[in-house]
Amino acid sequence: MALTIQELLQIAVEKDASDLHITTHIPPRLRIHGTLISLDHPPLSPSETKNLIYALLTDRQKKMFEEKMELDFSFGIQDLGRFRGNVFMQKGAVAGAFRRFLPVMWSFSQLGLPQRLAQLCYLPRGLVLVTGPTGCGKSTTLACMVNHVNKERAVHIITIEDPIEYFFTPQKSIINQRELYVDTLSYPNALRSVLREDPDVVLVGEMRDLETVESCLRVAETGHLTFSTLHTNSAVETVSRIIDIFPSSYQAQVRVMLSMTLEAVITQALLPHANGKSRVLAMEILIPNAAIRNLIRENKEHQIYAAMQMGQEKYGMQTFNQSLASLYFKEQITYETAMNITSKPEELTDIIQRREGLKVTSRSFSPKQMRK
Repeated sequence: MALTIQELLQIAVEKDASDLHITTHIPPRLRIHGTLISLDHPPLSPSETKNLIYALLTDRQKKMFEEKMELDFSFGIQDLGRFRGNVFMQKGAVAGAFRRFLPVMWSFSQLGLPQRLAQLCYLPRGLVLVTGPTGCGKSTTLACMVNHVNKERAVHIITIEDPIEYFFTPQKSIINQRELYVDTLSYPNALRSVLREDPDVVLVGEMRDLETVESCLRVAETGHLTFSTLHTNSAVETVSRIIDIFPSSYQAQVRVMLSMTLEAVITQALLPHANGKSRVLAMEILIPNAAIRNLIRENKEHQIYAAMQMGQEKYGMQTFNQSLASLYFKEQITYETAMNITSKPEELTDIIQRREGLKVTSRSFSPKQMRK
């Protein structure tokens, strides 16, 4: 007997999957610790995928999907938790990917986030960006930070999301959550309006176009703590991407604005744990000091990386390679995983060699083996 969508999501929760994929001619698949695994279920026909997915949609959402042929939405199921869905057409059939959110918001330590991120939650103003590829936990990191502000500060928080992912209950803070196409027509519209809503902290789900990027910079510049995300793979790339999205005639002005408003870039990736049973977070952290702000103004982003290498202890910065080396020496990732993910393998090898005082001759060596 075919399973319902609720039953498939129940299996996803029971197996601690991050995602459920539904598409035609194959069984439903779960992403567990980064790996896709097929369920013991017959391949799905086009009519079955449509029926499964449409069971989650309201009449309004069905109409939007049929007009635009893709749809982002979020939903909750009692006793299972909240999910984000993306529904799309492929080869003329309905398909979908469903991301599971944490049922209870974890603390910084539970998520493996450094305490430096908690300190950012007390900033009075500025732009804090969480970046990385799809599925690396950006939404969860931002939600943890917003939740910390909510618990610790008596401020007004406004989120603008597509769709709303985590629901927050106001604690010390007032918190208003706005969803695209439900509570506002666009990010730029909402960001133009937000300055009249007496906010202290603003979260923007994604800086996806020039107008949204410009609006986020304006909100941060006018004295508000602003959180957002970008799909970039390093702190330096993030700075360059923001500047390059603007026409060349405006870039000098944007450099000045970014140098004054940027407070942190957090770039993260989820890697397979050495035990093969979970994933672990690697993180690059840029905290602009006076030297880095000057490099941004002077169009010298290529020198930011060197400044980050030197700012680890005093400013709480770390490069991605420094994070990978730390995880390797804690035996949380293998040498092979570290080398496969780094974009600077020679530098990473040098960091490991200098710390061990030995030359790494095999990717399969663990720290314990090297000490022997």
